[in-house]
Amino acid sequence: MNNTKQAGPGGRYKQGDAVEEKQFDERTLHIDRVARVVKGGRRFRFRALVVVGDHKNKVGIGISKGADVTAAITKATEVAKKNLITVSIFKDTLPHEVEAKVGGAKILLKPASPGTGLIAGGVIRTILEVAGVGNVLSKSLGSSNKTNTAYATIEALTLLKPSKDWITTKNNAHQKLEKAKTVKKA
Repeated sequence: MNNTKQAGPGGRYKQGDAVEEKQFDERTLHIDRVARVVKGGRRFRFRALVVVGDHKNKVGIGISKGADVTAAITKATEVAKKNLITVSIFKDTLPHEVEAKVGGAKILLKPASPGTGLIAGGVIRTILEVAGVGNVLSKSLGSSNKTNTAYATIEALTLLKPSKDWITTKNNAHQKLEKAKTVKKA
């Protein structure tokens, strides 16, 4: 158990207070100031785009609005934790090439050999880092809208099939052989 103490109200330490260990890496991708027009003028709020991940193969994104920046980030983090997906990782990279499109943002992700690192920029790089992917080549085509790029990256990661689900010629030959044996027996 962690014996470190956290200051309570008034800056004093209480016995039994333990610092909560963070299970997820939380990163803010983008913050916008948005406005709605009312009779007296404009009402400003903040919109936050946040990604959370455990560096092991779980990642999620969330977007939310709040009266101030910290409220927006907190709400977006909660949304992201509710929308976690599991990413198929094969030898510290992706199992195969994948492409996804959301809105005007089109994302292409390709597996890379060990030692390549993350060849990605901005939003895509951050999402892949917190997911725990080590070697990937990526290209962002079309719109550079951060929200759509983030959703397209998550969509691409959900389209990945794990290596055990691949259909290879070796598997096909084995299945044909098994079928031939069952037909001969009947």
